Amino acid sequence: QLQLVQSGGGLVQPGGSLRLSCQANIDSFSFYAIAWFRQAPGKGREGISCISRSGTNTNYDDTVKGRFTVTRDNVNNTAYLQMDNLEPEDTAVYYCGAQSLFVPTMCEMASPRMGFWGQGTQVTVSS
Repeated sequence: QLQLVQSGGGLVQPGGSLRLSCQANIDSFSFYAIAWFRQAPGKGREGISCISRSGTNTNYDDTVKGRFTVTRDNVNNTAYLQMDNLEPEDTAVYYCGAQSLFVPTMCEMASPRMGFWGQGTQVTVSS
């Protein structure tokens, strides 16, 4: 059973940076595409980025494109979300999700398609 444990997050000033981690407990991590989501107070969970099983393909929502970077390390079973130039509008609880996909170069940012979830981590951008 895949389990995802998140770390990182916290309080940062506008324009600052944070890195979130999403570590899996089993070596079959490389069989899963990883997506990142966030949920602001009073709003639904929105997909913001994803990375394919192989790590070769990534995708970003327009709200974070150019500021966030998703990567993965299949040796250490960990995915990362580097967040730069953070804005107050980025304040939310961030989640990683894992999706079993046959095609190694695909990824999706669709919440219902995730089979496993991290526990979530709070990111607050405020001066």
